[in-house]
Amino acid sequence: MKRTTYAKYAAAALAGTTVLAACGTETVGTRTDDVSTIADTSWVPQKVTVDGKEYVLPEKGAPRNAHITFKPGAAEPEVDGGKSGGSVGCNSIGADVDIQGDTVKVSDLVRTLMGCQGAVGTFEEKFVGVFDNDLKAELEGRSGARTLTLTSPQNDTITLREKKAPALKGTRWSLGENAYLTLTKNNTVTGSLGCNTFNGRATVEDGTIAFGRLATTRMMCSGPVMKTERELAEILSGKVSYQQELDSLKITDASGESVTAHAE
Repeated sequence: MKRTTYAKYAAAALAGTTVLAACGTETVGTRTDDVSTIADTSWVPQKVTVDGKEYVLPEKGAPRNAHITFKPGAAEPEVDGGKSGGSVGCNSIGADVDIQGDTVKVSDLVRTLMGCQGAVGTFEEKFVGVFDNDLKAELEGRSGARTLTLTSPQNDTITLREKKAPALKGTRWSLGENAYLTLTKNNTVTGSLGCNTFNGRATVEDGTIAFGRLATTRMMCSGPVMKTERELAEILSGKVSYQQELDSLKITDASGESVTAHAE
């Protein structure tokens, strides 16, 4: 019998998958039916069908970053939950996943214990009930726009769609409370450091961003806000490296200091 553990803290499964914007190959337009290709891709849950009844991920109340990621491999011995999982309601989910041919074996599932009310809570309960199984997987569509259907031994199903990484340029990247940046196609950057807004040159090339001198406003805010602002300004200075992992963007300066932004 499978063991489903409800833990206060789930395994680290919310980190998403690695899709490097600075390197890699494009496979858009190529049909990918191989189930092993579902790994290291973020999947957005669409609906769960149980006993013939459909439950759709609610538009209201569900997390903005609802996703499931498959990272095959078992967790450490006697540690509940593996690196696969994510969130489909209000709780974090972690599990071990083994992909064998067209079968996705999900086991040792854990999740956090936040109370989930209404349609979101119902959807999460139905999802977990189907997900914690040996699931037959079927892929449809082309790379970048695929649909994944998982079918349990009881013929209940989960339908997910492939999540595309946001464009590096043109996306507003949140750096924290009231802080953000947007890179443009014209090699410029605009944004806010939390208190003051800024703009300047920013050239993206070969995994790096070369920031020119940023022009900022001169507003004064509280001490902690200004401290954070100075730290951000130091990182967003000169030539930095970046790594995009789906909807997160890590920027690291020459000294090794870094900040991670999230797509809004």
